[in-house]
Amino acid sequence: MSGLLEHLKTGVTTTCRCWALTRRDGVVMGFTDHDRLLTFEGVAFRPDTGLSALAVQQTTGLSVDNTEALGALNDAAIREADIEAGRYDGAELRAWLVNWQDVAARRLIFRGTMGELRRAGGAFEAELRGLTDALNVPLGRVYQKACSAILGDRDCSFDLDTPGYVSERPAETVEENRVFRFAEMGGFAEDWFRHGVIRVRSGAAAGLIGLIKRDRSDGARRVIELWHPLGAAVTPGDALRIEAGCDKRMTTCQFKFDNLLNYRGFPDIPGDDWTITDPTKSPRLDGGSRR
Repeated sequence: MSGLLEHLKTGVTTTCRCWALTRRDGVVMGFTDHDRLLTFEGVAFRPDTGLSALAVQQTTGLSVDNTEALGALNDAAIREADIEAGRYDGAELRAWLVNWQDVAARRLIFRGTMGELRRAGGAFEAELRGLTDALNVPLGRVYQKACSAILGDRDCSFDLDTPGYVSERPAETVEENRVFRFAEMGGFAEDWFRHGVIRVRSGAAAGLIGLIKRDRSDGARRVIELWHPLGAAVTPGDALRIEAGCDKRMTTCQFKFDNLLNYRGFPDIPGDDWTITDPTKSPRLDGGSRR
């Protein structure tokens, strides 16, 4: 930082901007608006991507810092197919002001995540959101009949690698990237995977996750349908991990997963109809319980 400050004080500067993008699947990509390759922090910042960014809007308060990035879609950098597959959703992005003659003289000017992406005419435009954007997410316990935990998370604590709750197998017949058909799936009851997930482990769709809408038998075959098609093609032979689903009910937690101690719902909360019942409509008017 001090080296960059001294450089800026000279009045004749050789600065550029660099961006490092880290996708949720661990892929790291570097971009720069300079005309040659720059390297620091283990990232190669490429000049041939056509990426540029608008001015960063920053404040000293808790309002969200934001900016936008513009760039061309090409196979060597950001591909339209990867955007369509959701691989850049929530990706982390860092931006520096760098002295390209001495990359050690640099300053981190933005850090945040990638928000909405728009595509048109072979180019993309991405909204970049600062770290304080996370403060806009509601937090706290939700009091409801259904369980508020996600199967396998810290609150649930159920181990999804427990035998009988996961099936790892290659894809067989795939229709529209949404319907998966298997010749057999012995050992798993019908509807066992409904509300669960399919994780693609290999192939063009590796790293993508689909939410299971329906799990049924079709004669001797097993059919698993997703709510939405995956964003990339799944072909026969691609490795899949299929995890059992939970419908958030107490009986499911107790009898399917034997995990009742970690149930995070409130099944005995009275519903809206009970709480707004007019006393004059009750068959009993003796002041006792309505139940």
